[in-house]
Amino acid sequence: MKLFNEIFRNKRILVTGDTGFKGSWLTIWLKELGAKVYGYSLPAKTNRDNFVVCELAKQIQHVDGDIRDYEKLSNFFREIKPEIVFHLAAQPLVLDSYNNPKYTFETNIIGTVNVFEAIRNCDSVIAALNITSDKCYQNNEWVWGYRENDPMGGKDPYSASKGCSELITSSYINSFFNKEGTANMASVRAGNVIGGGDWADFRIVPDFFRAIEINEALYLRYPNATRPWQHVLEPLGGYLLLATKLLYGKQFSGGWNFGPSDSNNYSVLDLIKEMIKIAGKGEFKFDDFSEKKHEAGLLKLDISKAKTFLNWEPVLNFSETVKLTVDGYNEYICYNDRVSQIEQYLTIAKSKNINWFNY
Repeated sequence: MKLFNEIFRNKRILVTGDTGFKGSWLTIWLKELGAKVYGYSLPAKTNRDNFVVCELAKQIQHVDGDIRDYEKLSNFFREIKPEIVFHLAAQPLVLDSYNNPKYTFETNIIGTVNVFEAIRNCDSVIAALNITSDKCYQNNEWVWGYRENDPMGGKDPYSASKGCSELITSSYINSFFNKEGTANMASVRAGNVIGGGDWADFRIVPDFFRAIEINEALYLRYPNATRPWQHVLEPLGGYLLLATKLLYGKQFSGGWNFGPSDSNNYSVLDLIKEMIKIAGKGEFKFDDFSEKKHEAGLLKLDISKAKTFLNWEPVLNFSETVKLTVDGYNEYICYNDRVSQIEQYLTIAKSKNINWFNY
């Protein structure tokens, strides 16, 4: 793929969390852009995960490792000498953070510090992105979107850990990465990312497909909760675009939102109804019995900064987002199918005269 002025071709790029949902998709896209991709992550959890079915271990230099293990992580940095780092390794689930808060904080806070320390002690790194979450913001359930300069917060352990990760990023930028010759660093926050290859527990889309497999109804805990749904390729495109800017200067350091347009803020119930419509199967019921942990009811991102300074904008409308997601759960999916979905995404963008990937 000849995108982003071929900036990524032959670049040494490290993706932490490459066995995860977003990390595996990013790895595929970077491979197609001609990058030399390296991965550091815990092993994939299931044989259906994107990393496994796409056989990415055969296509990149991957090391199984925990980001809490600083010695192993820093040795890997010294060995591969990355030029760009995408940090995605994390404990990514709100409900898991209630079950194991200590592990969540250790991974998402100390693990992030370890990655930053490895970057600080590796002269080859030019640009680095810390991928956090829209849940890093102190959520007041406003009807307007959160901007990058709004306060960090988090009532549940996961959200709090991501708010802390953002504060740590800001601290490292101002304390260690503010002089010429040091890495240019940014943090990026996305909405509720969906797409094929995600089989994590306690996530609405994989739960939907698991329910279909066992011919049962999906129970909805928070049917009226509104989320900024976006296909995984939307924020990843924003991350890639931002990385190209960071290669050339510090003016793009700091926090960035990559969310959907306001028209893609739909409820959980809206999402499931659209998935049933497109898939032609599936059913749901309302869960009025399970204990409810705190989860945000309304959450939106303001993407004005990315639109104004990067000329980035989301490509897909809600129906297109859901269609690409449902298509991504074909049981015979392989690497080439993921590449085809990336090409389909780019074709839709071109049909709408959106070309931020060919700036």
